[in-house]
Amino acid sequence: MSRLQSIQAPSAIVMIRPHGFTPNPETAADNAFQTRAAKEAAQAIAQSAYREVTSAAERLEAEGVRVHLFEDRGERDTPDSVFPNNWFSTHPGGHVALFPMYCENRRRERRPEIIETLKADYRVQEVIDYSGLEHDGLFLEGTGAMVFDHVARVAYVARSNRADPVALERFSTHFNFEPVAFDTCDAAGQPVYHTNVLMCVATEFAMVGFDLIPDRRRADEVRARLEESGREVIALSAAQITDFAGNAIELSGRDGRMLALSRRAHDSLTTQQKAVIERSARLVPLAVPTVEMAGGSVRCMIAGVHLAPRQRNAVRLH
Repeated sequence: MSRLQSIQAPSAIVMIRPHGFTPNPETAADNAFQTRAAKEAAQAIAQSAYREVTSAAERLEAEGVRVHLFEDRGERDTPDSVFPNNWFSTHPGGHVALFPMYCENRRRERRPEIIETLKADYRVQEVIDYSGLEHDGLFLEGTGAMVFDHVARVAYVARSNRADPVALERFSTHFNFEPVAFDTCDAAGQPVYHTNVLMCVATEFAMVGFDLIPDRRRADEVRARLEESGREVIALSAAQITDFAGNAIELSGRDGRMLALSRRAHDSLTTQQKAVIERSARLVPLAVPTVEMAGGSVRCMIAGVHLAPRQRNAVRLH
């Protein structure tokens, strides 16, 4: 197994520990992965999600990942705050993007103090704020809507309410990504709400739910593009996508690269698929069944930090 870090696998991440987690009623309309929660169970669900995020952050820190863990105490009615990857992304060279969110109550998740913390700890050259596009009905939900190949500069995008082509083109131009967009269809005939539910791009492999891309020619083109980048492509079944097998993220830790994914996702993978992954990354399963009720899993819970850290002993000039 390779122990090298890569531009694809960040060694630092942002996570949000929620105090008032609940599956978001505003996102249920187009998120087929979401589970409705009984009102009487709300407190137990919130406490369970809090524990799951705490345990996941502790496990990743133990693996040598730098975890910036922020608290959401629930004052702003942000039931999906556990998924920060949708409202901001970071990029090599010191670039940060803030994104327009489809659901109104998710727009309250944006927190300037998180960006200020990143500026203090890392070299941030510019922050480009696309959130004003919400007023024009244009949405692009970060690394939920886009799955990046940071090496080949490709943004893979499943078309949906949360990935507007105008916003995508604007972002891609600013950040020098080539957008590769495709249509998807779930068992109910609806588009998959976020690309990162059905697709994961790591350094040496990629996992894709090709069964959810109805245009076979387009699916073959996506596969070919990934193979051209030198990656081994793992096809995930529709059932594995339902188990969040595509919602994983490669990270760099103390002992090299790892694939963080949920226990449910891990258990859905075949022995052969695990063997392909483990040639270049260790599997690190995290138990997050309560968080998964909201329709997202481990990838959604993690915003990767692709920024250069500041040197703590640097002399400041005044």
